[in-house]
Amino acid sequence: MNWGTKIILGMIAFMLFIVGMVVYMFKINDDDALVEKDYYEKGINYDQEYDAQKNTLDDNFVPKIEITSTQIIIQLKEAASSYKLKILRPSAAKEDINQEGIPVGDHNIILVDKTKMSPGLWVLSLEWKSNEKPYLYKKDITL
Repeated sequence: MNWGTKIILGMIAFMLFIVGMVVYMFKINDDDALVEKDYYEKGINYDQEYDAQKNTLDDNFVPKIEITSTQIIIQLKEAASSYKLKILRPSAAKEDINQEGIPVGDHNIILVDKTKMSPGLWVLSLEWKSNEKPYLYKKDITL
């Protein structure tokens, strides 16, 4: 085998490697946690999200968050008619938690089971309505 054959075989091996990587990257694109499915809709509705965050700060309705060994306890300052809680895992979208409902008791508490959540960074996003006024609170938490 002379040097020309070795160069050609090396180039073919390199091209096969590049084609394999391209196929692999297109295959795993569906599991990408950095791209949201409704990206454009969220961009159009950003003013509503901004107003809800502003309502939370203006009315001083920032919820109290306590993390225990088995639960995440979120306490709202005022009674809420409903809430939507999203706890997102940036490194693994399959572990995301979505919860909806009405806060429990007179203290307006929302409980989340922490035992099935892996340690690390999580992004908490809580939307609720109190007196027909929308509120939104976002915070990064580490378990």
